[in-house]
Order: sequence, then C-alpha cells, then structure tokens
Amino acid sequence: MPEFEIHPDIGCAWTLPSRFYTDPRFFELSKEKIFAKCWHFLGRDEDFETLRPVTLLPDFLDEPVLLSKVNGSIVCLSNVCTHRGKVLIEESCEANLIRCGYHGRRFSLDGKFISMPEFEGVENFPGPTDDLHRYELSKLGGFLFSAIDQKSDLSSFVGPPKSIFDEFGDRQMKLTEVQDYTVNCHWALYCENYLEGFHIPYVHKSLNEIVDFGTYATETHRFSSMQTGYDRDKFVAGRYLFIFPNLMFNFYPWGISVNIVEPVTPGSSRIRFLSYVADESKLQTGAGGDLHRVELEDEAVVESVQKGIRSRSYDRGRYSPTREQGTHHFHRLIAEFMG
Repeated sequence: MPEFEIHPDIGCAWTLPSRFYTDPRFFELSKEKIFAKCWHFLGRDEDFETLRPVTLLPDFLDEPVLLSKVNGSIVCLSNVCTHRGKVLIEESCEANLIRCGYHGRRFSLDGKFISMPEFEGVENFPGPTDDLHRYELSKLGGFLFSAIDQKSDLSSFVGPPKSIFDEFGDRQMKLTEVQDYTVNCHWALYCENYLEGFHIPYVHKSLNEIVDFGTYATETHRFSSMQTGYDRDKFVAGRYLFIFPNLMFNFYPWGISVNIVEPVTPGSSRIRFLSYVADESKLQTGAGGDLHRVELEDEAVVESVQKGIRSRSYDRGRYSPTREQGTHHFHRLIAEFMG
C-alpha cells in the first residue's frame, strides 16, 4: 500500500499528512526517492571556465559533479577519482586534462582514463570503471541541468512551459546577484507556499497592489506547473515556473530570477536566489521589483506553518479547488515518488 495517497479530484482530496514533514525518516527517504530522480540546476554555460566543480544540494544529496568543456561542448562527470575516491577538482580552472592530486591518476576532459603511476601488473586494468562516471546533462534556454537517475528527459520533465525559455534564449543575460536565505521550515512547505497565489492578498500587501488577484492563473503539467500573474492593466506581471521538486524560474520584464530550494534538515532549508538580468532599466519595477521584501514575508508565513504542523491537533487539511491546484499537483507528485 502506498505510504501517501492524494485523491486526484482536488474537491475530494486531503493534503499530505503532517508526518511527511515531521518524521526524519521521510526526509531521508526523499533523497533517493525524489531528488536523485529529478533534474538539478547547474547555472548557465557561459558562467564557468574549462572545469567547474559543483556539489548537487551540498547539505542533502552532497553529490560532487564536474562540468567540463570538451571542444566547445559540455559534459557532466563525477568529480570523484575512480582510484580512491578523492574529489578531483576543488575550484574552477582552465586545464587540458584532469589530474588527481592524491596519487596522480589522469583523465581526459571527457572523463576517459589516461594513466596511473605504479599500476604495472594489475590484471584487467584499465577497465570501463576506471573512467569517470558521466551524468545526464541537458540545456534549456542557456541554462544547464543535470540528473543522477532521471525519471525522464528534461524536455518531457518540464513539458509545454519549456517554450517560455525560447523567449529569453537569445537575450544576453548577466548573473548580477546571488542571495542565500536560511529558512526554518521543511523544504516542501516552502515549495507549497510558492505554488499558490491564494495567500497574496493576505501576506503580500505591496505585491497585491500590482497583481490582479482575480486573474491569477495556474496550469499544471506532468512534472511542472506554471502560474501567471497579471497587473491591473491586464499585462503579464510575472510568470512562475515550478519544476518538481525544488526549482523555481520567475520570468519578469527585467529577466529571470532562479530560486533553488535546498533541503538542510527536516526543519530548515536554504533558498538560493540567482538574478539573471537582461534589461537593467526595468529592475525594481513590477512584480519582480522587490523580491527581498516578498521573500521575508514568505519566510514569516512558512516558519509559522513549520511550528503549526507539529501540533497534536493538526494532521491534514483540504484544498481550494480554484486557488490551490499547484499545491495539490505537488502533493500528488510527492506521493507518487515516495511510493
């Protein structure tokens, strides 16, 4: 019998039970059942040199990978030496090969084993397992993504909303700011808050003056969902793409704000904001004009929910059929992946 069940009809459904957020067992299980099977954001291809080390979700999956440029193409490799497991590249650099600083094992930029000192006489050496493991790598609108054991290819995973990246794909965008926030809440609670505009009139007074709440719309796809907010003049104020389980792409007139929800403990998360600006003249305007203020308002709410779900009197609730389609969709995916 499945651990969690969310009725497909939102009008009949109940939310995830509180034990999903409070029981450390589910936090640990979600590493392999959810995060290891989904796509992870790596940045833009112009953001790094020949070799760039990246740790996927440092305080959670803690998987060291290596982005390597080979003849203009990019591959994603394991950043762990196949001899004794040392991390190979500690900092971004320019190089013509990969060399382990422990015992001198060398690899080509595409991860193929080249040589190893003092290994004469070793049987069946080298073999395929002496090459660096290659992870799936895909690109969308100039952004790079990798997966450990993906459930489907990136294009299918994102679904129809991938077309919005085409609008920005040819625009020059500059990474102007990286801001980290530590929030005292379970990673899924933060995502749930993002996935509905229901709270905007109650939590975000300044944003509510910009966004016409009555026209706020949500569409769901297989592993993603898209929210669209319109201003009082019926123009698009912002589009908010969620890629399961923890990636948020916010499309504004000035560019794209990427938010990554990084689990740390069952009761804390790190939220990374990356601002990719295409038109600086439109910064500080519209729905994407004061992201810091909106973030602090969201933090106050989700931290309060984190306290509330531990109450002995609370287990689960119901959904608004008109306002919480994204949260219902998110819960169904969690139930599916957790099995």
